Amino acid sequence: MTPRRVRLLALLAPAVVAGLALLAWTQPWVDATIEGGVAVTAAGDVAAPALPALALAALALVAALALAGPFFRVVLGVLLVLLGAAITTSAALALGDPVGAVSAAVTAASGVDGDDSVRAIVESAQLTAWPSVALAAGVLGIVAGVGVAASARRWPERVRKYDAVRTEPVAGATPTSVADRDATAAGDAARTDRLDAWDALSDGRDPTAG
Repeated sequence: MTPRRVRLLALLAPAVVAGLALLAWTQPWVDATIEGGVAVTAAGDVAAPALPALALAALALVAALALAGPFFRVVLGVLLVLLGAAITTSAALALGDPVGAVSAAVTAASGVDGDDSVRAIVESAQLTAWPSVALAAGVLGIVAGVGVAASARRWPERVRKYDAVRTEPVAGATPTSVADRDATAAGDAARTDRLDAWDALSDGRDPTAG
């Protein structure tokens, strides 16, 4: 794989992770039924409230990676691994405990608070596919972070739009003409004369006097 493709994939991966995590966060995660046959649905904002911050952090890595040098690419790759692990953990908690994921929504719907009390009134809790989507996003973030750190030195060199200002003559450049030098000298002399005239006026002397 060429260095340009490596760089392109490394920049796309965090964006995909962020997009999947944010999409999953907006969708229903758990459909539950509580006593009395009341249906309660918990979306990702209830089941995994940390996902937006993690997703936005992953998205910010895209811009950071585009500007970073090889050393900081490794650092950002490690950071992406950690973000992916956090997203995976948020999704895994919901997958492992659907009732716990829906408990806040149950409390809002029934007024029943406390973990044991909530679990006592939940008759069923069914997971949707969206926690698995978030889990996949987290795993992708981990894999992408490892890839970024491993390929940090294989990226193509950045093209600098502006070079440093040269302080030496460029080879082959046309030297300044005599006319240009004379014009510059004349301008300097005129400025000096104006300053002398101003100083003379300040001292109360006639600047036109010989």
